[in-house]
Amino acid sequence: MSYKQLIAGQRYQIEAYLREGFSYREIGKRLKVSHSTISREIRRNRIRENHYLPEVAQAKTLKRRVQAAKSCLSKLTITFVEFGLKQKWSPEQIAGVGRIIGLSVSHAWIYGYVQRDKLSGGKLFRHLRQGHRRYRKGRRAKRVIIPNRVGIEHRPAIVDKKRRFGDWEADTVLGKHGTGAIVSLVERQSKLYLIRKVPAKSAADVSRAMIGMLWRYRRHVHTITADNGSEFCDHELVADKLNTDIYFANPYSSWERGLNENFNGLLRQYIRKGTDLRTVTDKQVADIERALNARPRKCLGYKQPVVVFNELRNAA
Repeated sequence: MSYKQLIAGQRYQIEAYLREGFSYREIGKRLKVSHSTISREIRRNRIRENHYLPEVAQAKTLKRRVQAAKSCLSKLTITFVEFGLKQKWSPEQIAGVGRIIGLSVSHAWIYGYVQRDKLSGGKLFRHLRQGHRRYRKGRRAKRVIIPNRVGIEHRPAIVDKKRRFGDWEADTVLGKHGTGAIVSLVERQSKLYLIRKVPAKSAADVSRAMIGMLWRYRRHVHTITADNGSEFCDHELVADKLNTDIYFANPYSSWERGLNENFNGLLRQYIRKGTDLRTVTDKQVADIERALNARPRKCLGYKQPVVVFNELRNAA
């Protein structure tokens, strides 16, 4: 019979069987574990010569596990894990990069490490992405009619495959009511993410920002896919300036711009929902953009979006 770790409930059963005078072999049969498991359990966790208390045994076991978890990784690996968390990388991203640079650690271990840190009063958990999107109930706002709108069904099929460099998604993230917005753009193949703060969610401000953000990359802008907000009503001006084609997702179909939605969720790690954007500086926005583009992505083989973008740009 193979060795199995005991759970708390089994330790109480062991105590009861010992009181009744059962042998280790008989206890093992009743618990369906090896008699050597019972012998080892009692030898390691008894508090006096032959006195066994299940609660003491459980506490000793948990203490050994914590100490083993701390010692199974090198200090360098733990330092790398904490660095990644403070950069707001996900445990999976940290684990992926760790394998590449020779500091192997599982994402499950990282979650456990963060939990143990939290229980001891640490703050590492604050660097994890938390919460779920909440959507307001009630009537939907009246749909805006965008002039000369071209639907996503007319978009070239090659865009769906995310294999062509230069296809972008566009969206806006709102601040606290009346305090402005952030325009966001993401390139679908490299996952490069661009953000810029604008004073208002107006078509003029948004179109001006989009042109400014993409101007230096205008040779690499084949298409832009946007949602149906009124802020994109000046799409024809953007298309003309950047010599590109702009398409619109179907109403209430955020998954058609899923990459941009995902990055906007990551942005909320830095700028929480309901933030007064007047308190956020342009430098802070630039620093957040730089941090997100330096975050390794699993879909890129744990490369950084900025690195992949520059590679594709130079090869184009």
